[in-house]
Amino acid sequence: MRTKINSKVLVYVLCIALFMTLSTRFLPSNKVSAEVTHDLSTAHLSIADGNIVVSDALQLFTPQLPEAAEIKPIERQEAVLTEPEPSTLPEIHSAAAQPSVQEPPILTYAVTAFYLNVREKPDADSNIIQVLQQGDTIEVDHATDNGWLALKDQGFVHGRYAEKLEVKSAPAAEKKLEVQVLAKANTIAEPPLNDTLEIKPAKAIPLPSDPGKPTSAVESDSGLTEEHIAKLFEKTALANHGLEKAVLEVEEEYGINAYFTIAVMKLESGNGKSTLAKKKNNLFGLNAIDSDKYNRAFAFETKGDSVRKFGQLLAKNYVGKGYTTIDKVARKYCPTNPKWASLVMNIMKRDYKKL
Repeated sequence: MRTKINSKVLVYVLCIALFMTLSTRFLPSNKVSAEVTHDLSTAHLSIADGNIVVSDALQLFTPQLPEAAEIKPIERQEAVLTEPEPSTLPEIHSAAAQPSVQEPPILTYAVTAFYLNVREKPDADSNIIQVLQQGDTIEVDHATDNGWLALKDQGFVHGRYAEKLEVKSAPAAEKKLEVQVLAKANTIAEPPLNDTLEIKPAKAIPLPSDPGKPTSAVESDSGLTEEHIAKLFEKTALANHGLEKAVLEVEEEYGINAYFTIAVMKLESGNGKSTLAKKKNNLFGLNAIDSDKYNRAFAFETKGDSVRKFGQLLAKNYVGKGYTTIDKVARKYCPTNPKWASLVMNIMKRDYKKL
């Protein structure tokens, strides 16, 4: 009988231990304080009134939970910034980033004189290499200190007889810079500028090997040089006054034929011996009208100034108003002398034969 009781007690204790074990394993929130010893034989059991009584405190076996694995904090690794390696792709530069070397602009001038000599050097005594007409356009590289304009191609002209033109470019909004970047190279395309000024090439007039034959046209090219004119002044009071340059300036600026200017000068001044020529340097009798001719006549600082004034008045008051031949000029210039035109023409013919 005692053996059966012990077996039942043992089974009962094992059930309790199993229950407690399962409760502890699957219900961690419940607190189990019972302790079970490994040696169940040490428990003292007694039966009272048909009930099993455990006399001693029963130590229930409670399996030890494995200690939680030590959780180590994840070490934070700071990002290390490193410079990227240089790219092997070709560098692309914008047009604005690269400084451009601009060449000095070429200035454009228009010839204002009827005929303008292009000289080899910036000197009126230099050789003439070309003759331009009024309205021709020229490209100028720079201006000299003495008032001459150096042409882009070759030669010099005096700045007094050319006027600078303004080149109007298209608005900046119309000048679009199109940049196309390709895989391996960059190309920059820029549309051409549309300038509103049409520059016409200068019309070169071939220089005559000999002076031209004089005609009745007041506005024409004589083909004379300073050497020719100096020869025409020989053995007269007009020589050695530097009038050669002034006569050619009148022809270059106003288109007044040099033969005509010389002939009127010789006729009106008596080859430079008249009173007005000597005392007032007035070689043309300018403003010498009415009875008081001497006092009313213009006075000039030099004889060359008289020549330049003659060209200015003739171009403005005669040629500019349609008096373009010697006969027409005579009717207004000297109406009291009907032979004035023929006298001037005869002097021109004689001078031509001297050359």
